[in-house]
Amino acid sequence: MVDISVLEFKDVIKATQEPEDDQNLGVITAPEKPKLAKPPLWKVVLINDDYTPMEFVVEVLQIFFGMTGDKATQIMLAVHRTGKGTCGIYARDIAETKSAQVNQYAQENEHPLVSEIEPAD
Repeated sequence: MVDISVLEFKDVIKATQEPEDDQNLGVITAPEKPKLAKPPLWKVVLINDDYTPMEFVVEVLQIFFGMTGDKATQIMLAVHRTGKGTCGIYARDIAETKSAQVNQYAQENEHPLVSEIEPAD
């Protein structure tokens, strides 16, 4: 006479040793990478004033934004004509840093030039 509990135990062992499908035969799959969103972008904007020399604005654009003389002159003229102009578009922390650097440099050189950041469209 065979004890039923022994048969049940053998069935459990057999079931754990034999996979039901071939998908779990030692294949390790990497977990999916999370999808990362690009950070929102911000514009660094120069605000026109009646006192800062145009040459100084061109110098600022070349030093802090890496512009050529021609490109810096175009941006400076846009600031002069329209009241403000975009110097560059960056992630928020970079835009804040560049704006702070421009404002500090202008103060050190005793010019009222001001830059701000605003969300890019």
